[in-house]
Amino acid sequence: MSFLLRAARPADLEPLYEMAKLTGGGFTNLPPDRNALTTKLERAADAFARPEDDLRDEQFVLVLENGETGAVRGTCQLMTQVGQRWPFYSYRLTTLTQHSKELDRTVRAEMLSLVTDLEGASEVGGLFLHPGERAGGLGLLLARSRYLFIAMHRARFADRILAELRGIIDERGGSPFWDGVAGRFFGMSFQDADYFNAIHGNQFIADLMPKHPVYIAMLDDDARTAIGVPHPTGRAAMRMLENEGFRAAGYVDIFDGGPTMTAQTDDVVSIRDAKAAKVTGFDLDKGEKAILASGRLQEFRSCYGIRAFDDNGNLRIDAQAADLLDVSEGDTVWSVAR
Repeated sequence: MSFLLRAARPADLEPLYEMAKLTGGGFTNLPPDRNALTTKLERAADAFARPEDDLRDEQFVLVLENGETGAVRGTCQLMTQVGQRWPFYSYRLTTLTQHSKELDRTVRAEMLSLVTDLEGASEVGGLFLHPGERAGGLGLLLARSRYLFIAMHRARFADRILAELRGIIDERGGSPFWDGVAGRFFGMSFQDADYFNAIHGNQFIADLMPKHPVYIAMLDDDARTAIGVPHPTGRAAMRMLENEGFRAAGYVDIFDGGPTMTAQTDDVVSIRDAKAAKVTGFDLDKGEKAILASGRLQEFRSCYGIRAFDDNGNLRIDAQAADLLDVSEGDTVWSVAR
């Protein structure tokens, strides 16, 4: 398979914009707006160019490229420290238990509380694969390559990591959760609020959203049943996150009610199991299927390949992967079993 993941460049703006128009809404990290995407690419360029290895508020954008044609067919993003430029809001599911001695009755009320508990965590997001490429495991390559990037630049990421999954979007492009909760206070459609958030951030939530908990029992059925439920297209992504060690911890997105998954960074399977080794050869026909990565920052590349370790811990990989990664004997390659 001749696909590789690499650092995004300014020239990737148009293919990113074309993919953004295919997301169907509710995809805050990939808005169909050239100015917003340009800003993301500029932030990513600054992050890739900074040589110091320490934790700051940065954003990395990666793109999936067909190694034969050069066409960009997918993308993903990494945010190193959320909630630094504006608050990172979530709803947290909580329960209030009350008891009446006179009635001899106990009532447990589920509530949504507006919190910034996840502030300071790193985030993986913005994963989108062109509909024409949704076969052959390319979504898995996109998702897991992010973790290899983190392992290779560990000091630039926080000790906690999150992933937000898009929630339920109806056939009109609206959100039952938004209509039942925040939309009542803002007088904005979900599409308008989601677009505004993608371009300007969510400070308007802090300015206008009531700070008191929302009692779930007071919501309509459509809004209630959407809480913590991923969009049908995101169910496979949720399983991949669970396989990496992410868990739903009671946090949901303030716009569409989709689940927010969290993990300790060092416990994420593809980060924990990532290995770095010197390459000693490329004539490998049989071995273990793996995701391979090389390069630092703007030179980062990853792809599928075959690996085999010798008794000294050195690595042999297949020739096609070596070409895609642009590595020679003696270079360091990171890998994780596929």
